[in-house]
Amino acid sequence: MGSISYPETTHTNTKPPGIRFLEYIKKSSLSFKTHQAIVLIITFLAYASYHATRKTTSIIKSSLDPQTLENSSLLSCKTLSWLLGTGWAPFNGSNGTALLGDLDLAFLFVYSIGMFFSGHIGDRMNLRIFLTIGMMGTGLFTSLFGVGYWANIHMFYYYLIVQMLAGLFQSTGWPSVVAVIGKWFEKGNRGLVMGVWNAHTSVGNISGSLIASYYLKYGWGWSMVVPGLGIIFVGLVLFMFLPVDPESAGVSKDGDSPVLSEKIGAEVTKPLLGLNSKDEKESPVGFIEAWKIPGVAPFAFCLFFAKLVAYTFLYWLPFYISHTAIDGEYLSDVAAGNLSTLFDVGGVVGGILAGHISDRLNARAITAASFMYCAIPALYVYRNYGHASMTINIILMLVTGVFVNGPYALITTAVSADLGTHRSLKGNSRALATVTAIIDGTGSIGAAIGPLLTGYISTQSWSAVFTMLMAAALVAGLFLTRLVVAEISAKWQESRRGTTSVRRSPIANV
Repeated sequence: MGSISYPETTHTNTKPPGIRFLEYIKKSSLSFKTHQAIVLIITFLAYASYHATRKTTSIIKSSLDPQTLENSSLLSCKTLSWLLGTGWAPFNGSNGTALLGDLDLAFLFVYSIGMFFSGHIGDRMNLRIFLTIGMMGTGLFTSLFGVGYWANIHMFYYYLIVQMLAGLFQSTGWPSVVAVIGKWFEKGNRGLVMGVWNAHTSVGNISGSLIASYYLKYGWGWSMVVPGLGIIFVGLVLFMFLPVDPESAGVSKDGDSPVLSEKIGAEVTKPLLGLNSKDEKESPVGFIEAWKIPGVAPFAFCLFFAKLVAYTFLYWLPFYISHTAIDGEYLSDVAAGNLSTLFDVGGVVGGILAGHISDRLNARAITAASFMYCAIPALYVYRNYGHASMTINIILMLVTGVFVNGPYALITTAVSADLGTHRSLKGNSRALATVTAIIDGTGSIGAAIGPLLTGYISTQSWSAVFTMLMAAALVAGLFLTRLVVAEISAKWQESRRGTTSVRRSPIANV
């Protein structure tokens, strides 16, 4: 019997070392569902750690720039002792708030620009390696920001450069994890699956807030270094265990049994997204070509304004809470940071709810637009009545989190994955990271502008900040008008025909 020749790189050799070790211990290959579970857990932890490191700067803001309040007669002497701390030069001067806004802008501007390049690179290299590099770099530069505390660094440009480099490495995360998830899970229930999975954003924000708040009492440097070391550890776990797609793992969904190309000497079964067995010969979709995919531009510009709102809360909510009297009392930096996590708890509920509703209605645009419009009254009520009592503040913060983060989560996950596998691509799998990067990269430009404007506007009036956020939520919803009309039209035509046989999101047919 003649010998069979194999390519130099076999599926076994391309499997992560941790997966090979588990299979060695088990004495058998892992099933398809086990691979899916591993992918969900590791990508969840990975992006949660990205957001945990991103959240830290919002927690230390008040320690760097402890603004005094003119109406100090409401405060006890003990309260004044922490409120009137010396802060950290150069952020404790008269322009400290503006400098902190500049740091946010620098981080998010580099992050948004880097996102476009990350998507392009991610569709052309091993995503496990790419993510590992991004997480290591993120951990390094997040920690270097905190090192400024012990090194007694007071030069603004040190923190500016460190934040810019952190933003660059952070940009590797989102296009890559969405691309991996999109290759492992089908479209049918993608909204719900990704809605639950997208809780990593809020879990990361919450854990980042709690960790940074806890270590703040030991010095704000610890609030940066500990999360930085955390993402490095998770990056090592990802490198060891993340299978980037079914083909490289050598598994097939059919029969839920592994299919190893080395043993059968044949092509691997087609991946879930309708990819052909010649996937490696497919040409990656170009940047301009990806922009032309129907639905990409409207959702990208919608996300621009949606993330403007969401990231203003991400970076400024703890600061806003600590400088706003709730029932006549001001909270400490630590208490404000802990309270702000409830916004992200609402975000978890919003992401799951938006994903589930969009699956049931088969209407991504209608769901996203409706949530954005509901965010407008939620923002208004929180600003005007959130200070009445702690109970009211908590309830309104949760509700605001639901409507602000719901569409943001839906667009960056299920919508991006849907459009990255749009029928116009004819099964080409090498567009997921690029499309995700375009949508989230455009949104991240808005995420940079929102906190920047807030840094300047808040010195005059927080009411003006909330007016800006409500206007942004309105514009975000309006950008989806054409897609909403298309979905309503499709629903109406289906009801006239009396058919529900094909559950395909109308945005895939626009």
